[in-house]
Amino acid sequence: MLRESEARDRAAFIELFASPEVGAFIGGPRSREDLERAVPELPGRRPGFFVIDLDGAMIGMITLGRRDAERPGYVRPDADEVELGYMFLPQAWGRGYAAEACAAALGWFADVLPGVPVVLCTQTANDRAMRLAAKLGFTEVERFEEYGAEQWFGVWSSVTPPG
Repeated sequence: MLRESEARDRAAFIELFASPEVGAFIGGPRSREDLERAVPELPGRRPGFFVIDLDGAMIGMITLGRRDAERPGYVRPDADEVELGYMFLPQAWGRGYAAEACAAALGWFADVLPGVPVVLCTQTANDRAMRLAAKLGFTEVERFEEYGAEQWFGVWSSVTPPG
């Protein structure tokens, strides 16, 4: 189930950002001490931010938000597109939750802002993320170097929804 974040999710957010497995392709884990100070009591409350809930507990998160126009990779000259981001706790990996939750979030987005492209950027070394991008119907636009690694950049359009 996709839902807004709640105060009870704070511990799961800290676990997510402190996980070495989760951080492997996004710059590494953050220290629990830093996270305890930085994560607000009610994390992630904004439009386009979803907690993935399984049996009453947070197993991950999805974000749909404006991509920083200063970063490489865009499909519109004014960079007026939305980027899909997601992170799941390692115990939820390999069970299809990411595909189901991301497809639901993309469906929601297509209803709210039809025709606005959604982009996704991931390291080419992240095999799981590359397979998920293909499964969701993202098509490659370009590859570039960022954060010391080759990045894959793709686009999804509500005109051609994921299969």
